[in-house]
Amino acid sequence: MNLVEYDLQPLWLSFKLASMTTTILFVIGLPIAYYLAFSTSRIKPMWEALISMPLVLPPSVLGFYLLIAFNPQSGFGAWLLAHFDLRLSFSFLGILFGSIIFSLPFMVQALQAGLQSLPLELREAAYTLGQTRMQTLRRVLLPNMKSSILSGLVLSFAHTLGEFGVVLMIGGNIPGVTKVASIAIYDEVESLHYANAHFYSLVLVLLSFLILIAVYLSKRQFPEKNS
Repeated sequence: MNLVEYDLQPLWLSFKLASMTTTILFVIGLPIAYYLAFSTSRIKPMWEALISMPLVLPPSVLGFYLLIAFNPQSGFGAWLLAHFDLRLSFSFLGILFGSIIFSLPFMVQALQAGLQSLPLELREAAYTLGQTRMQTLRRVLLPNMKSSILSGLVLSFAHTLGEFGVVLMIGGNIPGVTKVASIAIYDEVESLHYANAHFYSLVLVLLSFLILIAVYLSKRQFPEKNS
């Protein structure tokens, strides 16, 4: 198999999208997971259901409503255009935003499970020693939930890597901008170029398999303390 024969741009774009999505998800997912793990609020189930919606919604449905929201003729889209000169529909920034929403539950649920699995005594001891919540999270909780962190990172990355419906609805099929590997596979199949479709598919299968191996190995290497 000669790599020169294939257009590698969709694979690079998929890797770029997955990497940026995973990084942003960790930053915004950690405080959300912390709230869900320790909150006793009555509206907590509502937030959990809202965050988990992408797991049960068809990707095309989520993509459709995001496309409507991003439309410059809509309220949100018009506001972005007027104040920031941003057009999210049919742009890389748009599919990045959609990917963050679509993969959010994979990050949040992994981090939430990791936080809830830790003994309560860890937090109480840290507070007794004068540590703030942020210091306790950074110095005590996170080092003891490495497996959950890695699971959240790799599962979010893998999920974004294989996106199709959301990306297609929001970004369309623009080479070099929104044409990720999953869209390229669809294009090649429609054109009856099965060899090209096989190449992109094989790369994604191998990457997904390696990512899952990393998840299961991490669970053995970094067993978490259960409460």
